[in-house]
Order: sequence, then C-alpha cells, then structure tokens
Amino acid sequence: MEKVIKTDAEWRAQLSEEQYRVTRQGGTECSFSGALWNEHRDGVFHCLCCDLPLFDAQTKFESGTGWPSFYQLPYPDHIIERADHSHRMIRTEVLCARCDAHLGHVFNDGPKPTGLRYCINSAALVLKARA
Repeated sequence: MEKVIKTDAEWRAQLSEEQYRVTRQGGTECSFSGALWNEHRDGVFHCLCCDLPLFDAQTKFESGTGWPSFYQLPYPDHIIERADHSHRMIRTEVLCARCDAHLGHVFNDGPKPTGLRYCINSAALVLKARA
C-alpha cells in the first residue's frame, strides 16, 4: 500500500484542530463527545485523513465507553497495531496503515466472536454509504 505523506502544514490545512490533535498528535476525544459514538447508520467507516476504509458498521457495537467500538477488522491490512506505554498504561494503539493517523486503541474486552474492542475516536473517522 502506498503511504500518504504530507507536511505538518498540509495536515493542519486539511483537518480541524480536534481532528489534527487526535489523528496527528495521538490525542483522544472526550467520551460521549464525538459525532459517531452513537451512530447507527449502515456503511463503512473510513480514515478521515486519507479515506482508507477501516471498519464496517455491521461490526460496531455499544460498548458503553462513549467512543465508536468495533469487534472485527474487515480490512486487516488497513490497520497497524503498536505498543503504547503512555499515561502509565500498557495498551495497543491502532493506526491507519496508509497515513499513520492515530485512530484509537484495541482492548481484549469485546464481544464474541473475536473478544476484541477497537475503541476508535470519532474525530479520526468518516462514515460513508456502502458501495
């Protein structure tokens, strides 16, 4: 997959302050504040920064956390996972494979069949109608 590489100025011109803070600086939006945590329309969630499809709405579930949560990756090659030791925690960070946007984290407390919870910031996603 060809990487999308932009300068800091290009990212800042493309994204809102909150989107930039989350996707380019590894921030986290406040729970229950993002536009997509309570979204129930069908479709595919894409990376806000580079438009890569990431999550299917059919795998979204109500985790009670206030962030969009998904239990499965329909496009496993579109996600990169890496260790995150920030904030005195050991977590697994989730990033877009094409543009390295910080999306959120994955935890092992999700529903069957995977037992995973991809806890993703709304500020990193855009929901598009299924093609």
